[in-house]
Amino acid sequence: MKRFILTGAPGSGKTAIIRQLELDGFGVVEEAATDLIALAQARGIDEPWTHPSFIDSIADLQRQRQIRASCRPDDVQFHDRSAVCTAALAVYLRHPISGRLSRELERVKTEAIFQKRVFFIRNLGFITPTGARRISFEDTLRFERIHEETYRSFGYEIVPVESGNLQDRVVAIKAALEK
Repeated sequence: MKRFILTGAPGSGKTAIIRQLELDGFGVVEEAATDLIALAQARGIDEPWTHPSFIDSIADLQRQRQIRASCRPDDVQFHDRSAVCTAALAVYLRHPISGRLSRELERVKTEAIFQKRVFFIRNLGFITPTGARRISFEDTLRFERIHEETYRSFGYEIVPVESGNLQDRVVAIKAALEK
């Protein structure tokens, strides 16, 4: 089984790409942070990302989803973010890298959960705010840099997926799979 990470800054189009890849027959594993934000906000916590425990909650849910996601040995699966993204988020938010996140990062590395080539979805040149995405475009660019630096520091190869229309981006990802 080949598990690939699809990542990038908020609002870069990852979700649309993941949806198209799923429609094209690939296995996908959903992002955790957006779901946790929505749940917390439904419970009356307006900005759950301000709590350091948010990072551990993301890492835990990512791990659960990765473990539950089954596929055949010859399948290709795309994961919308990973524990490395969570580490980048912790750096961006100035939260500590907890023991739980450190252990998850070590598990991902030791068990070679993901391919070392990461599809890094480049920003679209703008950001559309949502209830979960309250970030300026300038901050998006800062987060994008932190994200890329974090992946490189963990030994991943960045496969850039440049800004463009959905179909072109999906075609670029599929072409990179064949290399």
